Amino acid sequence: MGRPAGLPIGRTTERRPTPVTSHPTVGVLALQGDVREHLAALRAAGAEAVTVRRPEELAAVDGLVIPGGESTTMSKLAVAFGLLQPLRERVRAGMPAYGSCAGMIMLADKILDGRDDQETIGGIDMTVRRNAFGRQNESFEAAVAITGVDGGPVEGVFIRAPWVESTGAGVETLATLGDGTVVAVRQGHLLATSFHPELTGDQRVHALFAEMVRGASAGSR
Repeated sequence: MGRPAGLPIGRTTERRPTPVTSHPTVGVLALQGDVREHLAALRAAGAEAVTVRRPEELAAVDGLVIPGGESTTMSKLAVAFGLLQPLRERVRAGMPAYGSCAGMIMLADKILDGRDDQETIGGIDMTVRRNAFGRQNESFEAAVAITGVDGGPVEGVFIRAPWVESTGAGVETLATLGDGTVVAVRQGHLLATSFHPELTGDQRVHALFAEMVRGASAGSR
């Protein structure tokens, strides 16, 4: 499967985020990756955003973003910080989580082209191919129409990005590229994208996730 035609990286898109009527506390896993950008996007989308590095910080959030970065490094650091098992337990217990790029890999039940010892949080019944779109210098942007996100396509930034090879029956495909490559999925309280919406100035994906967290929090009361 070849890389679909895209746009050169560098263009940003300014959008007004979807309003969120309450302010859920959403953590960003701050072990490695583009943490600051996710924090800013979540705050612009109406969430209270905090960093998560320790189990006690994880216990205090309503939802969690797992950022892009390097998935093998993130996995090793999660083990070293004593977070991997607490992350798995919270996801299994129903905590909403959103993974972008490396975060998509971390939420996948199965990985292709990963390290033999690479561990994931899991939760989404999908098989993800790591670095599917190629090396850093093959990064690109593409307009991506996402089910559940109004206002037209979002600009997806793909940097050494994974793609979804296959999904189970309970997984909803939210977005594909022109050649049918799956780049965004949802399974219940879990959301994942191959691309980085936090790098574009468009907070609509983060607003969608904030609404998911708000809905889960309301349902638990």
